[in-house]
Amino acid sequence: MAYQVIDGVSVWGDPDESALQQARTCAAHGRVVKTLLMADHHKGYSQPIGGVVAYDGQISPSGVGYDIACGNKAVRTTLLASDIKPRLGRIMDGIAANVSFGVGRVNGERVDHELFDDPDWDVYRTVGKQEHDKLKALARDQLGTVGSGNHFVDLFEEEGTGRLWVANHFGSRGFGHRTASGFLNLAAGRRFMDRAPGESMDQPPVLLELADELGDMYERAMRLAGRYAYAGRDYVMDKVLGLLGAEADFAVHNHHNFAWREMHEGRESVVVRKGATPSAPGQLGFIGGSMGDISVIVRGRDTEENRDACWSTVHGAGRVMSRTQAAGKMNGKTRRRLGGEISEERMREAVRAYGVELRGAGTDESPFVYRRLQQVLDAHAGTIEVLHRLRPIGVCMAGADEHDPYKD
Repeated sequence: MAYQVIDGVSVWGDPDESALQQARTCAAHGRVVKTLLMADHHKGYSQPIGGVVAYDGQISPSGVGYDIACGNKAVRTTLLASDIKPRLGRIMDGIAANVSFGVGRVNGERVDHELFDDPDWDVYRTVGKQEHDKLKALARDQLGTVGSGNHFVDLFEEEGTGRLWVANHFGSRGFGHRTASGFLNLAAGRRFMDRAPGESMDQPPVLLELADELGDMYERAMRLAGRYAYAGRDYVMDKVLGLLGAEADFAVHNHHNFAWREMHEGRESVVVRKGATPSAPGQLGFIGGSMGDISVIVRGRDTEENRDACWSTVHGAGRVMSRTQAAGKMNGKTRRRLGGEISEERMREAVRAYGVELRGAGTDESPFVYRRLQQVLDAHAGTIEVLHRLRPIGVCMAGADEHDPYKD
């Protein structure tokens, strides 16, 4: 057995005490079937990142988190990395200029999508016409934008074959954030669009009964945000393939902040994965490392260990240093961070040494703030099979002075 059970929590890798305490809190609230920590776990808001909780008939909007349906799309292109390396700098400039990165950004192109005719938008009409109209307008404006934090558009060279891959990472943007905030407000007896009071990272999970109206509304809204995130990642991927003049012959697309209805231990459970990749037998997933490390395409294994993990695995390498520790505290007036442990010079030197063409990014996303991905993959060798190993050659992210308001 590659994991250990600590106070009823199944833990892969070395346990982080702050995340473990959060998992214990989750395990003690609601009708919990199982609580797990993947090897990339660290502290999050209300539920650890890299944490999985399976509930009986309940769903947790705080567990899913503010970035509903955050996830990845990765495609293998018809090109070799060597085909584009002579113009890699110009390509990365083109991605930075044509894809919108950062908090609150809107798409310069109006994107029409069948998603905006989805009947689940009626959930927001139930809350109020004004709320419905504002959220739908925000969603239209931001579809196809990437955001800040650890969200990216990357180019990779596959080890062994030299094939060029493209991947992106982001979720449901401001629409998802306001959806999460709104339902947490309703659960606390506030109005949907109210400004929430200060909340503790360690507060117990907010739980909704799926059989109740509010729980049903949240699940429908969450699924809509999931479809929105898929549409956004598809749009960005198509944009980048167009810039490359390439086509895709293989694709992987998955959420890792979401809740799914699944069968576990002979009954239907609601599995809330916050920073965890679904890995049912045969299911494909993308797991990202840092800008100075590999990323991988994996496939879920049909093993007892994977079954015990509720068909779940890691979503990334996992942080070992907080954003503030790495980059310093953000000054609200100057929009700059000061006092961090990682200098920009040190980060740029490390990225250059790894052969990466970088656009944007701050030291809070440097390779030094993450575990080595192979370390967490080794801890989950019994749950997944690695199919493709990808080495980054181009990384594009929001600028260093973007403030990420998300709690996770």
